[in-house]
Formats: sequence, C-alpha cells, structure tokens
Amino acid sequence: MVNCNLLRSKEIKKFEDLEAWQISHKLVLEIYKVTVEFPKEEQYGIVSQLRRAALSVTSNIAEGFSRFHFNDKVKFYYNSRGSLSEVRNCIILAFDLNYLNKDIYFKLLDNSERVLKLINGLIRSIEKQQ
Repeated sequence: MVNCNLLRSKEIKKFEDLEAWQISHKLVLEIYKVTVEFPKEEQYGIVSQLRRAALSVTSNIAEGFSRFHFNDKVKFYYNSRGSLSEVRNCIILAFDLNYLNKDIYFKLLDNSERVLKLINGLIRSIEKQQ
C-alpha cells in the first residue's frame, strides 16, 4: 500500500503526488475491503462493477497526469469524474440492497465527494493553463 502521507509534497513530479490520486486510491482500497462481505452471487455483478469503476478513477488520473497536451489531460480527468459517478451509483445501489451499513455508506459517499472536488480542481487547473 502506498503511504499517502509521505507522498504529499509541494512539488508534483508523478501522479502519486496528486492529492486527487492519493484520496481516490484510499477509496479504491476501502471499496475492495467492503465488497469482500457482499453476497457471493454478486461477485460478477455489483462487486465487479464497483471495483472496476473505482479502479478506473485512479487509472484515469494517472493516465491524464502522464499526457503532455492539455486536451488529453482534461479528457482523462473528465473520464475519471465519470467513473466516480459510476462508483457513487453503485454505492447507493449496494446500500439500497442492504449490502452496506449506514456508517460505511456515508463514509464511502463522503470520500467520493472529496475525490470529486479534487478531480474538479485538477480539471480547473488544467483548463486555466490553456
């Protein structure tokens, strides 16, 4: 596991230095942990979908960071934001199906909201540079 506290530096040299990636990485880990408890019949349903969408958030941030052109960067950050909406949708569904208790549900939603704000900040930052 990446120690996110050590990665917080003022100079951003790699995608792991981005707070948006760090917090979304924590969200992915939380999702993997809680979905272990989901019913086995959901292994290829909501568990797979939720995990893939969560992983897509961090993957798109990483790929966007590595792109040279502003339009490419922004495209991947927008994709990351779209995947985050998919994560939030799956979290809501999992709660409605009683796969998540209220505390975990609100924790995941709160963390996803924080990630959303950070991704929006990345997008604004890149758009200002154009």
